[in-house]
Amino acid sequence: MDHKHAHSITPAIPRRRFLTAAVATAAGLTGLSARRAFASTPVLPEKEQASDVLIRGGRVVDPSQGLNGQYDVGIRNGRIAEVAQVIDPEGWREVIEAGGRIVTPGLIDLHAHVFEGVSHYGINADKYCLSRGSTTILDPGSAGAQTFPGFRKYVIEVQSTRIRTFLNISATGMITNLRGELEDLEHANVNRAIQTIEQHRDLILGVKVRAGRGQSGPNDLIAVERALEVAEAVGLPIMMHITSTVTPIDELLRLLRPGDLLTHSFRRSGTPESGDDGILTSEGILRTSAGEALERGVLFDVGHGQSSFSFDTMEMAMRQGVLPSTISSDVHAYNVGEEGPAYDLATTMSKFLYLGLSLEEVVRRTTVTPAAALGWDVEIGTLRVGAEGDVAIFEMQTGEHRFVDANGAVRVGREKLVPWRTIKGGRTYLPQW
Repeated sequence: MDHKHAHSITPAIPRRRFLTAAVATAAGLTGLSARRAFASTPVLPEKEQASDVLIRGGRVVDPSQGLNGQYDVGIRNGRIAEVAQVIDPEGWREVIEAGGRIVTPGLIDLHAHVFEGVSHYGINADKYCLSRGSTTILDPGSAGAQTFPGFRKYVIEVQSTRIRTFLNISATGMITNLRGELEDLEHANVNRAIQTIEQHRDLILGVKVRAGRGQSGPNDLIAVERALEVAEAVGLPIMMHITSTVTPIDELLRLLRPGDLLTHSFRRSGTPESGDDGILTSEGILRTSAGEALERGVLFDVGHGQSSFSFDTMEMAMRQGVLPSTISSDVHAYNVGEEGPAYDLATTMSKFLYLGLSLEEVVRRTTVTPAAALGWDVEIGTLRVGAEGDVAIFEMQTGEHRFVDANGAVRVGREKLVPWRTIKGGRTYLPQW
């Protein structure tokens, strides 16, 4: 089925407009309306559901408007209707008392794998994302040209989470852990990828390629080049995953264009043991190629995951003035259980509070910047009047909190963001654990 002309879904994003948004955090995209569908996430009882919701007395942190203080937020018909220091509570069908809590735009997680039941990474989006504050997620590469129609029909269109994707350059996507999806280059079919994107431009916002021995074997350079060929043809960005590449990392980084994304940017590197595997040299110095990529507008995404975030690497990068462009969780089936270490986006955000970023800086990297990276910052990632009525409410727990990175390194922080309520489409969702 050709979905190019479907209504109430994101229109195609011309690459020029995407680049303006991603690099300058300026361009917007209108025309999105939230899907209402069955959600497995607990919601408040039906009698308590209301399209008109007033959130009172919380500390609103909205970097898109420079807000950081106590405000009320009113939502009518699924959109932000009013933000003011005091809003009269009369006439609202649901009033949420948020005093002492943090109120932000609904979070945007640029890295979550939710092709549940098909991809070995897949988890339930509503449970692990929506219920914990992420109203919009990007699934980068779980599905390819062969598997995307099923991903659309059986996951995207039946979850309440707003899900968009980057299509895997491999036609199979990330289905099995028995063999890397790009070890056989026949799967990296440029024409099929282009055709699939053109048929599903409402949902596919870019191209994903995994460069690493376990994903592409010796084919990483060819796979990246094919992903770029598709991206150029359709006018969209790529997201490049890096783990233990065969091709020198400098060569791969030089291929990335303004507006492209590098994920797992702060995986373990910068030590003699890690060698040349990452954005830091074995001496802990930012690679020239990485610095040049940042200067030309490549976005460095966190993508915490099971094995892709190091406190040590992040701290070395920060000492050299390098911060992530976007903070994402890379939640999937192997890192959301009791042992983590990712759990959810709020936990990843809390790790950056420990690292010294302010709450406003952390929220910016999970709302404004990812929205701009998707060319979508008028509609989501903001509490501006008229935007989608996506709101996340958190409790800030203080005390001693143990945070573990992907290598088992432990840090103890004083603050932890804990999801309390999420509002999307006029419905209030409770956190599910």
